[in-house]
Amino acid sequence: MLQGVKVLKTKPKILLIDDEAATRFGFTRFLASSGFDVQEAEDISSADKQLSSHTFDAVILDIKLPDGSGLDLIERIRQDSPEISIIIITGTGDIPLAVDAMRRGADNFLTKPVDMQGLEIFLKKSLEVGLIRKLHSSRQRLKKREDIWFGESVIMQEIVTLARIAAENDSPVLITGETGTGKGVLAQWIHNRSERASFAFVDVNCSGLKGDLLARELFGNVRGAFTSAEQDRDGLLDAADRGTLFLDEIGEMDFSIQSQFLKVLEEKTYRRLGDTKLQRSDFRLICATNKNIEEEIRNGSFRNDLFFRINLFTIHIPPLRERIGELPDLVGHLLGKGQHATVEIAEDVMRSLQTYAWPGNIRELKNVLERAKILSRGNMLTREHFSWLKSPSLQPPADTGKTLEEIEYIHIRSKLASNNGDITKTAKCLGISRATLYRRLKEMGEAR
Repeated sequence: MLQGVKVLKTKPKILLIDDEAATRFGFTRFLASSGFDVQEAEDISSADKQLSSHTFDAVILDIKLPDGSGLDLIERIRQDSPEISIIIITGTGDIPLAVDAMRRGADNFLTKPVDMQGLEIFLKKSLEVGLIRKLHSSRQRLKKREDIWFGESVIMQEIVTLARIAAENDSPVLITGETGTGKGVLAQWIHNRSERASFAFVDVNCSGLKGDLLARELFGNVRGAFTSAEQDRDGLLDAADRGTLFLDEIGEMDFSIQSQFLKVLEEKTYRRLGDTKLQRSDFRLICATNKNIEEEIRNGSFRNDLFFRINLFTIHIPPLRERIGELPDLVGHLLGKGQHATVEIAEDVMRSLQTYAWPGNIRELKNVLERAKILSRGNMLTREHFSWLKSPSLQPPADTGKTLEEIEYIHIRSKLASNNGDITKTAKCLGISRATLYRRLKEMGEAR
């Protein structure tokens, strides 16, 4: 079994809300020395801004604030972040208010003057309660979420085994396979069964964010870092702290960003754009690509050292055409057969689906079935609900000697023609990205 990467312990993030600057100074100084990351707010308005832009593990809250009652803020915090821990600080004459705060969702309350040692104990206990809430919430979500369908073939059962091993460890995972094979779904499955399941799964598509735009999303920025940076903003690395960062299509990441991200992987630290302060993020990395990264390295478009860091544990998902024998069961799963049956499909249609190459893989199959279900209005799916099956150019070429590449070429050109050359519409019909479609067309043009 793989040895997991050592998890770096991050400081619990605390929001301190009190209108007295001296009180905030004393609390912050003590809590920071005790290993907490403390942010401050002097009133409800500034607290709202902090809560909307950062994720906190606990809130220390004074009830009486200049612009309102902290009691109302408790309810809002509980509604938006039910797992967060809340400790109330109140004067000795406000015990009834403190009891009311407990009813509204506070975990504990302390009276002024606050014993700092007692506060630390209360805070640690509250954080433990918050962690239990997160774990419970995660388990509830997992119970409601449908499991993905792996199939019964030997190769897919091997993928299940590898995915389970990946979920038990904290090592980086690289998922390879063509567009539409379900790489993102598998990444989410691994996260949901890992020890990080109670924290965020942050999905970043590197092909849709280029250069500085990707850097801004990953690292965040401080106010004034660039022309449109009007306020401090956390990046996705911060959002992925203690959770999973999923970099989809990492093969599309700009070379300039690769060197920056390599440093993050090695040290688990980074700086927001325009900032000198070092940030820390304890994230688990899962990457996916439909490219041959080793070929990209030879072409000089991907760093060899970054590949070594992300290629510790690889899972390859085969295209649908290589496991076409499983298609009837897969179609049944997608249509919701069994106890949750919705519609049935005619046998002759199923045979036609099994002779098609499915260049868009499972994503294309899902789109085709969804459209057919809409057209059928709940009745059996027949050939009339799959108009593209009627086109001779899309029929299986078993008797013509065409290669799989030629079948794919015919299908893509046919889709382009039916959409009057519109790349966006064609890519949507095929269940692939515009970039992938452009690349396929370029490859086909070079091959011919």
